[in-house]
Amino acid sequence: MPKKHKRKMIIDRDEFPKLPPLGADRYLNRELSWLQFNRRVLGEALDPNQPLLERLKFLSIFSSNLDEFFMVRVAGIRQQIEAGVIEPSPDGLSPLEQMSQIKPVVDELTELQRRCWADEVLPQLRAQGIVVCEYAELNAAQREDVRQLFYDEIFPVLTPLAFDPGHPFPHISNLSLSLAVVVNDPRHGERFARVKVPEVLPRLMQVPAQNGQLVFVWLEQVIAAHVGALFPGMQVPETYPFRVTRNGDVDLQEEEAADLLRTIEHGIRLRQFGRVVRLAVDQSIPQRILDILLENLEVAPGDVYRMDGPLGMSELMELYSLDRPDLKYPPFMPRVPEILEETSDPFGVIQAGDVVLHHPYDSFMPVVDFISAAAEDPQVLAIKQTLYRVGRNTPLVEALIRARENGKQVTVLVELKARFDEEKNIEWAKQLEAVGVHVVYGLLGLKTHCKAALVVRKERDGIRRYVHLSTGNYNVTTAHLYTDTGILTADAEIGADASDLFNYLTGYSAQRTYRKFFVAPINMRQAIIALIEREMQHHRTSGNGCMIFKMNTLTDPQSIELLYEASAAGVQIDLIVRGVCCLRPGVPGLSENIRVRSIVGRFLEHSRVYYFHNGGQEEVYLTSADLMSRNLDRRVEVMFPVESAHLVQRLRDQVLHVYLRDTVKAQILLPDGSYARPSSVDAPFDAQAWLLQPPTQDAPVAIDLPAKIQQ
Repeated sequence: MPKKHKRKMIIDRDEFPKLPPLGADRYLNRELSWLQFNRRVLGEALDPNQPLLERLKFLSIFSSNLDEFFMVRVAGIRQQIEAGVIEPSPDGLSPLEQMSQIKPVVDELTELQRRCWADEVLPQLRAQGIVVCEYAELNAAQREDVRQLFYDEIFPVLTPLAFDPGHPFPHISNLSLSLAVVVNDPRHGERFARVKVPEVLPRLMQVPAQNGQLVFVWLEQVIAAHVGALFPGMQVPETYPFRVTRNGDVDLQEEEAADLLRTIEHGIRLRQFGRVVRLAVDQSIPQRILDILLENLEVAPGDVYRMDGPLGMSELMELYSLDRPDLKYPPFMPRVPEILEETSDPFGVIQAGDVVLHHPYDSFMPVVDFISAAAEDPQVLAIKQTLYRVGRNTPLVEALIRARENGKQVTVLVELKARFDEEKNIEWAKQLEAVGVHVVYGLLGLKTHCKAALVVRKERDGIRRYVHLSTGNYNVTTAHLYTDTGILTADAEIGADASDLFNYLTGYSAQRTYRKFFVAPINMRQAIIALIEREMQHHRTSGNGCMIFKMNTLTDPQSIELLYEASAAGVQIDLIVRGVCCLRPGVPGLSENIRVRSIVGRFLEHSRVYYFHNGGQEEVYLTSADLMSRNLDRRVEVMFPVESAHLVQRLRDQVLHVYLRDTVKAQILLPDGSYARPSSVDAPFDAQAWLLQPPTQDAPVAIDLPAKIQQ
């Protein structure tokens, strides 16, 4: 292990300015910060300069994000309230106070979403020959076509469920859309029934084209128009759509689980039965019908969200698949580094020197080719890999299966607890086990979030280890949509660390130190503390302390306090935080040397890159971990150095400094928790657009951003 990684860095804290005592005004509320993030996502839909179908896509993403927010974050707050928890979060808000502030923001944002859809996107789609209409807008010929489609394709799937003394209130599954149906029974008077809008059918039903237009109508409106067919001999005067969101963060008792796979499968089923945390209803629903839902779903009035327009708009993504490239971002071809493109021997290239890949600008195919080559190479003895979110169609799993069929020893850690990806991961685990792959499910009580692949190869001079490490998942689909950074290396010490890591994950290990890795929850937190303290020491002696951190989320109080301390010591700190940030930047005496920006654009910013000026001996670390308590203390994460000087320079100049220059997609976090566009006298600069260009251009020089941005 190099000395700089082994040395314990001790700082005399008496040499630095004292910070004011802890207080609620030092932190931004996590949940409200997340809503600010989703506001920025919605901002992409509101942007008239975006291609039309991309605006529609962001409307869908906004809805999907909000669903998960309620299923996990709001559900957790509700549980705290029910348990009588009154202790505040670090920002000083009690659970009840958080809920009182969440609802008006959600109402505001969903109204912005509705107006964007109804007043801007919908009319512009119509102008492009894509018509999404209300059932009432269909002409007589279209209604006849829809009627035939209803009886041929929809009616056989529907199941009316009565609610009366002889029929219990039907179960409403998570995220399901339903119709509350009022039925007039000639013998018994008014009755209530529920009809589920089938998830197996497209939410937007295509009507036979007329005049060259593509015409779609909402499925629930088609069902409502023909719902009388489900209740022959009855009158059906009223129907009202409603949508349920349940607690999706199932608490699994791992310690009591003899079989983790079966426990996770059971947990997935339980998710459909969690407590209702949001009831979305059409604004026209009368109180008598709403009362039935409130009582039987056990929903508090404060968890009701009245909507004007479609309930749950994530299905708008169905329209994004239309073959209209003129209404989408221009296509791009990810780059393949020349040294990899011109060879059939990836092992020889990696042995000659480390290769850094910045996805999606750099293709993910070299990673696929690396594992595929290992699967076929007769000199490869073993492959070990972690899988967190791999998607449904993945050539990587196919390569691992081929490797096992070719007689290689293959070990795969499949993280079954990857939230909302459990079913896909269970499916892959079973397929891998079926061909004899050693499949393990991680450590008890810890989620394995690190991204690592190890190939053991027998060569003329002995055994050599080749390693791929990344900030992102082994998912060929999201690798085209998420920005992530990874490295292919044959460094002997990193290879030894990778072996030790997999032994820790698959066996029994009390190892506390690694050669070049920092591993959570073992020593990553302590390493980050030491690195920040070292930068403070450098600033004290040379006055040039500087750190740039790029991550998804910043919520860990200890990390935030240390960044405040570094700011007070004079260290210049730029944070590029895509989502939640609980740190308050630009506060005099606390954080005036900290600047925070978020970039939301075409690609989801997912990479975690940590830069330290280190007195001129610059260091860059890549990691799977954000600065969150759960990542540092309750997950298996890996932080690893990029040691080649030219690769450090590339990550500094062609990644971090590029993002710091952005004036188009970036928004600057203000001390009050709001965000503002940066003001600049320079020409507009879009970091993601710049990164899509050929890599022959010089990187832009990073600009100095003022601590306070005028709105």
